[in-house]
Formats: sequence, structure tokens, C-alpha cells
Amino acid sequence: MERRTLFEGWLLPVLLVLPQLALTGVFFLWPAAAAIRSSAMLEDPFGLGTQFVALQNFEALFADPLYVQTILRTVVFCAAVSALSMSVALGLAVFADRDIRGRVIYRTLVIWPYAVAPALAAVLWLFLLDPHIGLIGRALPRIGIAWDPRINGGQAFLMVVLASAWKQVSYNFIFFLAGLQSVPRSVTEAARLDGARGWRRFRTITFPLLAPTTFFLLIVNLVYAAFDTFGTIQALTQGGPAKATETLVVKVYRDGVVNVDLGSSAAQSVVLMAGVILLTALQFRFLGRRNTA
Repeated sequence: MERRTLFEGWLLPVLLVLPQLALTGVFFLWPAAAAIRSSAMLEDPFGLGTQFVALQNFEALFADPLYVQTILRTVVFCAAVSALSMSVALGLAVFADRDIRGRVIYRTLVIWPYAVAPALAAVLWLFLLDPHIGLIGRALPRIGIAWDPRINGGQAFLMVVLASAWKQVSYNFIFFLAGLQSVPRSVTEAARLDGARGWRRFRTITFPLLAPTTFFLLIVNLVYAAFDTFGTIQALTQGGPAKATETLVVKVYRDGVVNVDLGSSAAQSVVLMAGVILLTALQFRFLGRRNTA
């Protein structure tokens, strides 16, 4: 039976909800409204005047082949970061869920990278992959691999994917481990008695039971890759070389702060916001179906 808290009046519920409503209004609704307004304006970079242009900023965006390329690059980047971070985290969680010696220390060490700031994570990966000071970057040419992400766009893209995925593995690990520990042991024991072992048991029993957790993490990782990787990319490559690592959020910063094209930058922000709202709606719709099934 569902338990609900009943209040005698309306004042106490309003007071309890008011702090969250205030935070939502100040940090989301107000900036979102300002971005939508700016996206319909052609603004002078010096703030001397504005002109209403309706949807012209959006039309110019999608008519620009460079912006379309940035969208495709961002989609590939988000998919690569999500797939890599989730697969590694799931593997680590499977091993951590077993009865192994020192698993408490193991779990703690795996969680630590989540506390590292994005810019600091970029610095750590520079110490590994930089062609001049990196431990791995200096060793690769010795085995015949021409490694220089400063001039090779593919290598730079690989570097930012690795750094961004490493930063997110810990977050995924926590949820996957919690999901694995919530799987009824009676189900896995019954599958073992029926002859399902190893990969087959995981594929047919365990992983389907992790579907809600996996879908939730997929949405969270896509949003993370689209937004929270800005600090990592900016510290590693600044979107280069030749825009090879410039994602949508990096382009928003470059057009708005560096190039002072405020209208175009605001329009790009609205496109990103619409994408996040769509992903969130899909998440709630999927999880709602799972709960009512």
C-alpha cells in the first residue's frame, strides 16, 4: 500500500517546497529564459544595442556545415564516452561484487577518480599522453607509433575520450555495484543449478535485471559527455587541432566568450537545452513503463 503524508493546511507544504522552487527558478528557469530571449536577438558585442531577428540565429546555425559537423562530432563523442565508461565500470562492478580479498579497499580506490575536477583530470592525462612529458606519449614513438595529438585530430579525439570516460567510470561503478547487489541471490543460484554459468548467466539473468540502472546511467553519461566534459577538453586541446575535438559545449563557449557572437551562442545553448530535455523525457517515459509493467 502506498503511504502518503497528509497536511492539514497548505502553508507547510508550500514552505517545504519553496527552497527547491527557488533554486530551480534562479539557476534554471531564469537562465533558460534569458538564453531563449538572447537566441532571438542580434546583439552588439559591446552591448550598445540589440535587434530582434526571430529565428534567424537558428537558421544560420543549421545552414552552417561546420555546426552540423560539430553536432555529428558531439554525437560520436558522447556515444564513445558513454560506451567506454559504462563498459569499464560494469566490468569493475562485476569483479567487486564477488567475495574477493580486500574488496573494500578495491571499491574505495575505484571511487576516488570521481572526486577529481575535470581540469585536473586533463592534467593527469597530459602527464600520460603528452608527446614531450607524458610517460606513455614519449614511449609510443619508440615502438613505431607516431603519437602527437597536437597535430593529429584523431589522436586528440581519442585522448579527450579516454580522459572524459576515465572521469566518469567511478560514478557508473557505484550504480552498477548497487544494482548487482540488489539482484536476488536466489535467482542467480537457481540459474547456476540449471547450468547457466559465467557469461551465459550474466547475459541472460543478471544484465536484464540491470536494465533500469543501465538506461538511467546511459542518459546521465550522455548528458555528462555533452556538458561536463568542457573543462577536460578545454584543458587538453581547447577544441583543436583544427576543431577535431570541438564539441557543442566548447563551440558555445568559443562563439559566446571568444568571438562575442552572443546571439549564435545563445541559440546553440537553446539547442543543447532542448536535447537534454528530450533525453530526460525519454528517461522518465522508459522508467515509468518499467515501473508500471
